[in-house]
Amino acid sequence: MSEVIAIGKNLRVAPKKVRIIARNFSGKEAKAALSSLKFVQKKAAVPLAKVLKSAIANAENNKQLKGQELVIKAIMVDEGPTLKRIRPVSRGASHQILKRTSQVKVILGEK
Repeated sequence: MSEVIAIGKNLRVAPKKVRIIARNFSGKEAKAALSSLKFVQKKAAVPLAKVLKSAIANAENNKQLKGQELVIKAIMVDEGPTLKRIRPVSRGASHQILKRTSQVKVILGEK
């Protein structure tokens, strides 16, 4: 049984927000998950759908697998590099703003 992997790096959504959506799709059929991701009204659904679409394309083009036979084995969401910005506040001080990024890894397998 072969596995196919796709990785999305430096996605500008916090990993905590992506994990909320990714948790719901592990173990489902890939095409069904992709079509249902279109109706999720969260910002993190767009980059997650893009990585899932890439994994399906990798399976069809590189491993000659059929898209209807693919199942999501795992979706792993890790933290990427954090962008650090500064917000000025009173008395010449400043607060740090952390803009977090994610790295999503999708593993597909056959039924």
